[in-house]
Amino acid sequence: MLETDEHKALRAAVAALGKRYGRPYITRTVAEGRHPTELWSEAGKLGYLGVNLPQAYGGGGGGVAELSIVLEELGAAGAPLLMLVVSPAICGTVIARFGTEEQKRTWLPGLADGTRTMAFGITEPDAGSNSHRITTTARRDGGGGWLLTGRKVFISGVDIADAVLIVGRTEDARTGRLKPCLFIVPPDAEGFRRHLIDMELNAAEKQFELVLDDVRLPADALVGDEDAGLLQLFAGLNPERIMTAAFAIGMGRYALERALEYARERSVWKTPIGAHQAIAHPLAQAHIDLELARLMMQKAAHLYDAGDDVGAGEAANMAKYAAGEACVRAVDQAVHTLGGNGLTREFGLASLITAARVARIAPVSREMILNYVSHQSLGLPKSY
Repeated sequence: MLETDEHKALRAAVAALGKRYGRPYITRTVAEGRHPTELWSEAGKLGYLGVNLPQAYGGGGGGVAELSIVLEELGAAGAPLLMLVVSPAICGTVIARFGTEEQKRTWLPGLADGTRTMAFGITEPDAGSNSHRITTTARRDGGGGWLLTGRKVFISGVDIADAVLIVGRTEDARTGRLKPCLFIVPPDAEGFRRHLIDMELNAAEKQFELVLDDVRLPADALVGDEDAGLLQLFAGLNPERIMTAAFAIGMGRYALERALEYARERSVWKTPIGAHQAIAHPLAQAHIDLELARLMMQKAAHLYDAGDDVGAGEAANMAKYAAGEACVRAVDQAVHTLGGNGLTREFGLASLITAARVARIAPVSREMILNYVSHQSLGLPKSY
C-alpha cells in the first residue's frame, strides 16, 4: 500500500531519532539492568508514542498505521521499544474506544506523552493460547466494587507500569456463564504481587508473573461496558498483533542492513562476498519477505483504523505470522553472512537470535494463527 506524504515524513523523523540512539544504547541499557527511559521520554515529547491516540486527550489523532511506523523505524535503527506494543497500542486503544470520560482524561494524556505507562495482563499459566480458559475472575464485593483473583504470566514492564490492564472474567447474571472484562489495576493495590521471571532473553523490558489475591477495586476500575468485554478485548488484541509485526519487521530490517554492510565490504576471494549468489540471493529473499510482511501489516492497520474489526482480525494475524517468519529468517541469514563475526558482541547480531523468536511465539504462536486462518478464512473444521 502506498504511504502518504505524512507517513513518509513520520518515518523519516522517527528513523532519525532511532539512529541517534541506536543499538549501542539499547545494549548498554540492558547491560545496566535499566529501561530505555531517555529514548522513551524523547519519543513521548516529540509526540511519537501517542500518534494513535485522540487529539482531544493529547494524542496525534492518527491510528495504528502511524504507531506501527514508529515502532518499525525504531526497530530498524536497532532501538525498538517493546512497550509501544503494550502501553499506547493495546491499553491506549482500549481506553480510547471504550473507557469512560474519566478514564480517558486520567490515562490518555500520560500514555500519549510517555509520562505514564500501562502493562497488559491476559496470559495465564494454565490457559496458554486458549483465552476461553482464563481463570482470573472478578466478583462484586457487595459495596459496588470488585474483587479480582487469579494469576498472570509473561507480563511485560510491570516494574515501570503505573497500572496493569487485566483481563478477567465475570459472571453473566442472565446465563451464569463467565464473560471477559477488563480492569485497570494499580500495582500497589493490596493483594497484588509480582515475581520477576528469569529470562535468557536479553531485553530491557522485564517479564513478570502476577498473583492477584482478592485485589479490591473500585467500580470505576472496570473499562467500558461489562457486557461488551469480548469486543473490547479484541479491540486491543488486533493492534497487538499489528504492532508485533512492526516490531519483527524493524528487527529484521536492522539485521539485514548489518549483513548488507558486511557483504559489501568483506572480501575473501578478491571480490566482496556479496557478489556471490550464495550470499546475495538469501539476503535478497530476506528483503522480499520483509517487504511482503510489511504490506500485510499496512493492510491490517488500514482495516483496523477504518473500523473493519473482522477484516483487521484476519489481516493482523497474517501480518504477525508473516513478519515473525521473515524476521527469524532475516536474522538467521544475517548471522550466517557474517560467519563467526555474527556471534561476536562487536557486531551485535547474536542477541537477536533469541529476540527474533519472540515474534514467532508472542502474543500468539504461529500454530494458533494457522488454526485461525484454517477456521476463519478457509472454513475448515476445528480439531479442538
